[in-house]
Amino acid sequence: MSALYTLQAGDPWQRREVARALPRLAEIAPPLREQAVTAWASAWLSSTHSTLEEMPYSLQAPDYRLLDHTNEVADTGILLADYAWEHWGVALDQDTLLAALLLHDIDKALLYTRDGDAVVADRTRAGLPHGVLGAMLLKEASLPDRVVALVGTHTTTSPVRTEGPEAWVLHYADLFACDHAFGQAEGTVPFFQRV
Repeated sequence: MSALYTLQAGDPWQRREVARALPRLAEIAPPLREQAVTAWASAWLSSTHSTLEEMPYSLQAPDYRLLDHTNEVADTGILLADYAWEHWGVALDQDTLLAALLLHDIDKALLYTRDGDAVVADRTRAGLPHGVLGAMLLKEASLPDRVVALVGTHTTTSPVRTEGPEAWVLHYADLFACDHAFGQAEGTVPFFQRV
Protein backbone atom coordinates (compact mmCIF):
# COMPACT_ATOMS: atom_id res chain seq x y z
CA MET A 1 0.00 0.00 0.00
CA SER A 2 1.32 3.40 -1.00
CA ALA A 3 0.70 6.69 0.76
CA LEU A 4 0.23 8.16 -2.73
CA TYR A 5 -2.82 6.08 -3.70
CA THR A 6 -4.33 2.64 -3.36
CA LEU A 7 -5.50 0.74 -6.41
CA GLN A 8 -9.11 -0.25 -5.76
CA ALA A 9 -12.02 -1.15 -7.99
CA GLY A 10 -14.66 0.57 -5.88
CA ASP A 11 -18.08 -0.84 -5.19
CA PRO A 12 -20.77 -1.07 -7.90
CA TRP A 13 -22.28 2.31 -6.93
CA GLN A 14 -18.89 4.05 -7.09
CA ARG A 15 -18.15 2.50 -10.48
CA ARG A 16 -21.56 3.67 -11.77
CA GLU A 17 -20.81 7.16 -10.43
CA VAL A 18 -17.54 7.26 -12.39
CA ALA A 19 -19.34 6.10 -15.55
CA ARG A 20 -22.12 8.67 -15.00
CA ALA A 21 -19.66 11.51 -14.42
CA LEU A 22 -17.58 10.64 -17.51
CA PRO A 23 -20.14 9.56 -20.14
CA ARG A 24 -17.59 9.04 -22.94
CA LEU A 25 -16.19 6.09 -20.98
CA ALA A 26 -19.06 4.13 -22.57
CA GLU A 27 -17.40 4.64 -25.98
CA ILE A 28 -14.25 2.76 -24.97
CA ALA A 29 -14.19 -0.98 -25.63
CA PRO A 30 -13.90 -3.32 -22.66
CA PRO A 31 -11.61 -4.29 -20.93
CA LEU A 32 -9.92 -0.89 -21.40
CA ARG A 33 -13.11 0.83 -20.22
CA GLU A 34 -13.13 -1.22 -17.01
CA GLN A 35 -9.45 -0.43 -16.40
CA ALA A 36 -10.19 3.29 -16.85
CA VAL A 37 -13.11 3.11 -14.40
CA THR A 38 -10.89 1.33 -11.87
CA ALA A 39 -8.24 4.01 -12.28
CA TRP A 40 -10.78 6.78 -11.65
CA ALA A 41 -12.28 4.90 -8.69
CA SER A 42 -8.78 4.47 -7.26
CA ALA A 43 -7.97 8.16 -7.61
CA TRP A 44 -11.29 9.17 -6.07
CA LEU A 45 -11.14 6.75 -3.16
CA SER A 46 -7.49 7.62 -2.46
CA SER A 47 -8.20 11.36 -2.52
CA THR A 48 -9.50 13.74 0.12
CA HIS A 49 -12.68 14.32 -1.93
CA SER A 50 -15.92 12.70 -0.85
CA THR A 51 -17.48 13.09 -4.29
CA LEU A 52 -16.20 13.24 -7.84
CA GLU A 53 -17.95 16.58 -8.31
CA GLU A 54 -15.92 18.36 -5.63
CA MET A 55 -12.55 17.59 -7.24
CA PRO A 56 -10.94 20.87 -8.36
CA TYR A 57 -9.30 21.30 -11.73
CA SER A 58 -6.40 23.54 -10.70
CA LEU A 59 -4.89 25.87 -8.15
CA GLN A 60 -5.46 28.77 -10.56
CA ALA A 61 -9.15 28.00 -11.16
CA PRO A 62 -10.38 26.81 -7.75
CA ASP A 63 -14.07 26.86 -8.63
CA TYR A 64 -13.66 24.90 -11.86
CA ARG A 65 -14.41 21.19 -11.53
CA LEU A 66 -12.00 18.50 -12.70
CA LEU A 67 -14.91 16.56 -14.21
CA ASP A 68 -15.95 19.54 -16.34
CA HIS A 69 -12.41 19.96 -17.66
CA THR A 70 -12.03 16.22 -18.32
CA ASN A 71 -15.31 16.01 -20.24
CA GLU A 72 -14.43 19.14 -22.23
CA VAL A 73 -11.05 17.66 -23.17
CA ALA A 74 -12.70 14.41 -24.26
CA ASP A 75 -15.34 16.18 -26.36
CA THR A 76 -12.80 18.52 -27.96
CA GLY A 77 -10.34 15.71 -28.61
CA ILE A 78 -12.94 13.63 -30.43
CA LEU A 79 -13.84 16.63 -32.61
CA LEU A 80 -10.15 17.16 -33.44
CA ALA A 81 -9.64 13.46 -34.18
CA ASP A 82 -12.68 13.41 -36.48
CA TYR A 83 -11.39 16.49 -38.29
CA ALA A 84 -7.90 14.97 -38.66
CA TRP A 85 -9.41 11.87 -40.24
CA GLU A 86 -11.97 13.59 -42.47
CA HIS A 87 -9.71 16.37 -43.78
CA TRP A 88 -6.16 15.01 -43.50
CA GLY A 89 -6.60 11.23 -43.58
CA VAL A 90 -4.84 10.91 -40.21
CA ALA A 91 -6.21 7.89 -38.40
CA LEU A 92 -6.09 7.79 -34.61
CA ASP A 93 -6.58 4.83 -32.33
CA GLN A 94 -9.95 5.85 -30.87
CA ASP A 95 -9.75 3.70 -27.72
CA THR A 96 -6.23 4.87 -26.90
CA LEU A 97 -7.13 8.47 -27.62
CA LEU A 98 -10.35 8.46 -25.62
CA ALA A 99 -8.69 6.71 -22.68
CA ALA A 100 -5.88 9.30 -22.67
CA LEU A 101 -8.35 12.19 -22.96
CA LEU A 102 -10.42 10.90 -20.03
CA LEU A 103 -7.44 9.97 -17.86
CA HIS A 104 -4.94 12.75 -18.65
CA ASP A 105 -5.57 14.70 -15.42
CA ILE A 106 -6.48 11.81 -13.14
CA ASP A 107 -3.69 12.68 -10.73
CA LYS A 108 -5.23 16.10 -10.03
CA ALA A 109 -7.75 14.26 -7.86
CA LEU A 110 -4.75 13.35 -5.70
CA LEU A 111 -2.51 16.40 -6.14
CA TYR A 112 -5.09 19.00 -5.06
CA THR A 113 -7.24 19.24 -1.98
CA ARG A 114 -9.53 21.84 -0.52
CA ASP A 115 -8.78 24.03 2.48
CA GLY A 116 -12.04 25.87 3.00
CA ASP A 117 -12.73 27.74 -0.24
CA ALA A 118 -9.11 27.48 -1.37
CA VAL A 119 -7.55 24.76 -3.47
CA VAL A 120 -4.10 23.77 -2.22
CA ALA A 121 -1.50 21.18 -3.09
CA ASP A 122 -1.89 17.94 -1.16
CA ARG A 123 1.16 17.83 1.13
CA THR A 124 1.62 14.07 0.74
CA ARG A 125 1.93 14.27 -3.03
CA ALA A 126 3.17 17.82 -3.64
CA GLY A 127 6.67 16.77 -4.73
CA LEU A 128 5.46 14.88 -7.78
CA PRO A 129 5.02 16.74 -11.06
CA HIS A 130 1.59 16.60 -12.65
CA GLY A 131 1.35 13.65 -15.04
CA VAL A 132 3.83 11.43 -13.22
CA LEU A 133 1.49 10.27 -10.45
CA GLY A 134 -1.28 9.67 -12.97
CA ALA A 135 1.04 7.57 -15.13
CA MET A 136 2.09 5.55 -12.08
CA LEU A 137 -1.53 4.85 -11.15
CA LEU A 138 -2.48 3.93 -14.72
CA LYS A 139 0.46 1.56 -15.09
CA GLU A 140 -0.51 -0.20 -11.86
CA ALA A 141 -4.13 -0.37 -13.09
CA SER A 142 -2.81 -2.28 -16.16
CA LEU A 143 -3.67 0.36 -18.75
CA PRO A 144 -1.76 0.03 -22.03
CA ASP A 145 1.72 1.52 -22.13
CA ARG A 146 0.67 3.96 -24.87
CA VAL A 147 -2.03 5.46 -22.63
CA VAL A 148 0.39 5.60 -19.69
CA ALA A 149 2.97 7.41 -21.85
CA LEU A 150 0.44 9.90 -23.19
CA VAL A 151 -0.76 10.79 -19.69
CA GLY A 152 2.74 10.91 -18.24
CA THR A 153 4.07 13.30 -20.88
CA HIS A 154 1.05 15.47 -21.75
CA THR A 155 1.84 18.49 -19.58
CA THR A 156 3.35 21.68 -20.94
CA THR A 157 6.17 21.29 -18.40
CA SER A 158 7.06 17.70 -19.31
CA PRO A 159 10.72 17.37 -20.35
CA VAL A 160 9.74 14.77 -22.99
CA ARG A 161 6.82 14.42 -25.38
CA THR A 162 5.19 11.28 -26.63
CA GLU A 163 4.95 11.32 -30.41
CA GLY A 164 2.01 10.58 -32.64
CA PRO A 165 -1.37 11.99 -33.51
CA GLU A 166 -2.97 10.97 -30.20
CA ALA A 167 -0.40 13.05 -28.30
CA TRP A 168 -1.00 15.99 -30.62
CA VAL A 169 -4.77 15.86 -30.18
CA LEU A 170 -4.47 15.47 -26.40
CA HIS A 171 -2.17 18.49 -26.22
CA TYR A 172 -4.46 20.86 -28.11
CA ALA A 173 -7.70 19.59 -26.59
CA ASP A 174 -6.21 19.99 -23.11
CA LEU A 175 -4.92 23.51 -23.71
CA PHE A 176 -8.21 24.55 -25.34
CA ALA A 177 -10.22 23.34 -22.33
CA CYS A 178 -7.60 24.69 -19.92
CA ASP A 179 -7.89 28.16 -21.39
CA HIS A 180 -11.66 27.95 -21.00
CA ALA A 181 -11.25 27.17 -17.29
CA PHE A 182 -8.62 29.86 -16.81
CA GLY A 183 -10.78 32.37 -18.67
CA GLN A 184 -13.56 31.73 -16.14
CA ALA A 185 -11.26 32.24 -13.13
CA GLU A 186 -10.73 35.72 -11.77
CA GLY A 187 -7.14 36.91 -12.10
CA THR A 188 -5.93 33.92 -14.13
CA VAL A 189 -4.40 34.45 -17.55
CA PRO A 190 -5.16 31.81 -20.20
CA PHE A 191 -2.16 30.12 -21.84
CA PHE A 192 -2.77 31.78 -25.21
CA GLN A 193 -2.36 35.22 -23.59
CA ARG A 194 0.82 34.41 -21.67
CA VAL A 195 4.09 35.81 -22.93
